[in-house]
Amino acid sequence: MNLLLTCEHAGNEIPDDYSSFFSGAGEDLETHRGYDPGALDLFRELSRLAVFSQEYMISRLLVEPNRSLGHPQLFSEFTAPLAEAQKEQILDDFYLPYQNYIEEKIGSLISEGKIILHISVHTFTPQLHDEIRNADIGLLFDPARKKEKEFCEKFRSDLLQQDKELLVRYNYPYLGIDDGFTTYLRQKFPEQYLGIELEINQKYVQENKMKKRLKNVIFEALSNYKSES
Repeated sequence: MNLLLTCEHAGNEIPDDYSSFFSGAGEDLETHRGYDPGALDLFRELSRLAVFSQEYMISRLLVEPNRSLGHPQLFSEFTAPLAEAQKEQILDDFYLPYQNYIEEKIGSLISEGKIILHISVHTFTPQLHDEIRNADIGLLFDPARKKEKEFCEKFRSDLLQQDKELLVRYNYPYLGIDDGFTTYLRQKFPEQYLGIELEINQKYVQENKMKKRLKNVIFEALSNYKSES
């Protein structure tokens, strides 16, 4: 398998042309609503193992790159009220170039006969509303896809070999078949593509950096799937 990494919520940047719509959103941009704290740090560490990697630095509050076109959460409360022409411009300038670039790269590799293991790197809040998230790591996949299930079983075992105290759960805190980029890509590439979302609890994140020990654990476990360029 050829490892390909993406990070859809790497940053919280707002392009200058749209900054006026976010004049009161400073606090939101600095929280998990604006990006995934720690995800970029982990992504950069793991990228050394990948044949291809790409991060997305624009805040999900402008447009959500991990939602499909037409999804009610594609635009946030800051951009949902914009005129349709403005929304289309955002999609043309920021959403579609990223998604098309990744899709074309995967298609090119598959056309060469390669099997793609796509891991999308995310982090999640330790608590959402009144719910305490009971996991250190979540592995999101489609249970109906045998190769994805088998990979996650093996990857979980490799993680626990590195640290048996970790709580690694399947399809938690979200379902792997929920609307998202990997779900879309499975439909585009029903063969030779595995789409996994790697979710890490933000309790291991401080000042947008993930704890080195956990980064090392994940790196070593994933190194079994290192791509040779």
